Amino acid sequence: MSMPENLKPVGGTDLAAEIDALGQRLTAVRERIGRVIFGQREVIDQALITLLAGGHCLLIGVPGLAKTRLVETLGTVLGLEDKRIQCTPDLMPADILGSEVLEEGESGRRSFRFISGPVFCQLLMADEINRASPRTQSALLQAMQEGRVSVAGQYHPLPKPFHVLATQNPLEQEGTYPLPEAQLDRFLLQIDVGYPDLDAERQMLLATTGIGDEQASTVLSAAELSAAQRLVRRVPVGESVVEAILKLVRNARPGADGDANAQIAWGPGPRASQALMLACRARALLDGRFAPSIDDVVALAPPILRHRMALTFAARAEGVEIGHVIDRLLAPLR
Repeated sequence: MSMPENLKPVGGTDLAAEIDALGQRLTAVRERIGRVIFGQREVIDQALITLLAGGHCLLIGVPGLAKTRLVETLGTVLGLEDKRIQCTPDLMPADILGSEVLEEGESGRRSFRFISGPVFCQLLMADEINRASPRTQSALLQAMQEGRVSVAGQYHPLPKPFHVLATQNPLEQEGTYPLPEAQLDRFLLQIDVGYPDLDAERQMLLATTGIGDEQASTVLSAAELSAAQRLVRRVPVGESVVEAILKLVRNARPGADGDANAQIAWGPGPRASQALMLACRARALLDGRFAPSIDDVVALAPPILRHRMALTFAARAEGVEIGHVIDRLLAPLR
């Protein structure tokens, strides 16, 4: 692949060399994760794209597909301080954010001291997030969007980088609370986790039921991940890719022209365009490429758009699914 003009050294900075070096490090990250997580290459790549883009992701899949282990492995391999919260209906916002306690000093003077909750980490896993009550779910909104939380009128900044990787079971819906659209929009990607193929499942059986079990080890540090996130934003994007992103997202909204649009009740906002642009840059960097292409837009449109759209009642009654509508919107780009 030829080097674009805007990647050539200017003022002593060689962007192409930085992209190439990071691409090699990310290859090692992929390889190390692949020793622990079998048969989920696309899921792993999308999770890495989320972290490189500085976002949060929602992992949806049936139990037993290594969603929890993937998050734990990502935290270890990327050198991030990770914590986990198991969401239940009785989980309170203070159980996530922390709370203030009244203490009495040696002099007898009383004062409040803030005790931080599990949200004060770099990689937070919210397991079965839809089992938490709406009040508790909303406690994560400010953290996900602003990187800080407010307790008793005081702001407390979160560590950087900060990412939320939430999981959700699509089968058992009794006792669950659907995530509000405002919170869904904060997730950069919705990653659907499927079953592994035959060869991967065979390899998994042999590797995980013996005496030894492969353990993850650190490849990157949190500081290196932050540097990679800054590099993602410097990756140049061609005009054709920008136009493809704009056309795709705008056509996914009610009122736009097209057959698929008549089935859309509400569509993605500008945050979806931003997410797709960042994710395309991150995917190119993950593959060691100097700039994203239309193929990146096509590959990343489903996980970015599927949780930012809703179908009309008539479309749902006819058995239409969001995936079908997105495929029709992507047809001109293929």
